[in-house]
Amino acid sequence: MIKRIAREDAVKVPLPGRVWHAYFEPGDGTSELVSLGVSVYPPGSRPAGHVHPAEEETIYCARGLGRIVTSEGTADVEPGVVVHVPPGVFHATESDGPDEMELLCLFSPPVTSGSYEKKDRP
Repeated sequence: MIKRIAREDAVKVPLPGRVWHAYFEPGDGTSELVSLGVSVYPPGSRPAGHVHPAEEETIYCARGLGRIVTSEGTADVEPGVVVHVPPGVFHATESDGPDEMELLCLFSPPVTSGSYEKKDRP
């Protein structure tokens, strides 16, 4: 069965330096293999990074300018750019402005909104 989810129907989860719009995640009956949402960063936002121990994350920049910073390097993002972060890689996101930065994030296996924020950071 297909499922349509509009932005206003996505669950809003305030996280450090951004608002996460959870379109689907574990337990909501949409997908068993992936979770998907949009992170909206205000201009100048630079929240502390985090690690997804078992999940890979594919990030698509839909709006704004910034970067994904890891110990392995930095990937500048702008609309149309995709960045892939393997499991276990510490990464941080920086939004340059002047507009909000919107990143569409796909996780596999799926994650629960903010669960990685609660774990100890390296």
